[in-house]
Amino acid sequence: MKKIVFIGCVESSYLILKHMLENGLPVSGVITMESSTTNADFHSLLPLSEEYGIDCYCTKNINDEKTNRFVKSKTPDVIYCFGWSRLIGKELLSLPKHGAIGFHPAAIPFNRGRHPLIWALALGLTKTASTFFVMDEGADTGDIISQKEIMIEYEDNAQSLYDKVIQTAKEQVMDFTIKLSNGMLTRTPQDKGCGNTWRKRGHLDGQIDWRMSCEGIYNLVRALTHPYVGAHFMNDELEIKVWKCQINKCDTHMNIEPGKVLKVNSETDFEIKAYDGVVHILDCDMVRLKEGEYLR
Repeated sequence: MKKIVFIGCVESSYLILKHMLENGLPVSGVITMESSTTNADFHSLLPLSEEYGIDCYCTKNINDEKTNRFVKSKTPDVIYCFGWSRLIGKELLSLPKHGAIGFHPAAIPFNRGRHPLIWALALGLTKTASTFFVMDEGADTGDIISQKEIMIEYEDNAQSLYDKVIQTAKEQVMDFTIKLSNGMLTRTPQDKGCGNTWRKRGHLDGQIDWRMSCEGIYNLVRALTHPYVGAHFMNDELEIKVWKCQINKCDTHMNIEPGKVLKVNSETDFEIKAYDGVVHILDCDMVRLKEGEYLR
C-alpha cells in the first residue's frame, strides 16, 4: 500500500478518513483545521488523528512553508484531499510521487465549482455523481480516476443526498487505493472545453421569494436544510429559517397574490401562497403569523 497524507476539514472528510483507517489504509499524516467559520459542515480531523496515533497538522493556509515541510516529513506516495475549499498550489502538488487526488460530488466536467450538492438540489437535478480526480492547479479540472452516478429522488434533501454520496465515495476510495498500489489505476483526461462551473452562492441565494414557483421554493428548502445553513424568508426585519416544506399545486387559490398567509397551524407550521400554488411550511424557526397577512 502507498503512504497517504490526508487533507480535509468537513464532515465528508471525517467520514471517509474514518472508513480508511478502520480498513487499515496507511495514513502517515493528516492536515486539517481546528475551527472554521466558512464551512457549515465543518469537522476537524484532529480528534480522529489522535485516536489512531497519526501526526496531525492544523493550518489555515494549505500552501504555506510550514504545511509543505510537514508533508515532506511524511514522505507520502500520494495526497488525498477530500473536503478542502482552497486550491492547492504547485509546490505541494509536486511533493508525492503519485500527486494528489481530489474529490468533487458532481459529474465533472459538468458542474465543477462551488456548492455542488446545494446547486444540484436547488436546480431540481435528478442525478449527480461522486468523482475522484488527480488534482492540477485548476478547480476540479484534473484527470478522472473514478466516477459513479448517483440518482437524486424527489424526496431527497441535503442530508440524504450527502449520505448517498459519502457511501458511494467510501467504496470508490477503497477500490482506487488498491488499484493505485497495484499500478492499475487508469486516468481519463477531462475535456477542458466541455462542462460548466458553478459560482459561489451568497446569502440572497438562500432567500425565499414567494413569487417563486412552489417547486423552486421546495428545491431551495431541501437544498439548504441540515447540515447546511437553511433557506430563509423575511418577516419584516426578522429572518426566519425554513428546514422542511411540502407543496400543493392547486387551482383553488390561483386568484390569491403570492405571500399571503392562508392558514396557521402553529408557530412552525403554516401555509403560504406562492406563484403557482401553496407552500406548506412544516419546520422552521418560531414565528407568529396571522391568517390573511402578507409576507414580502
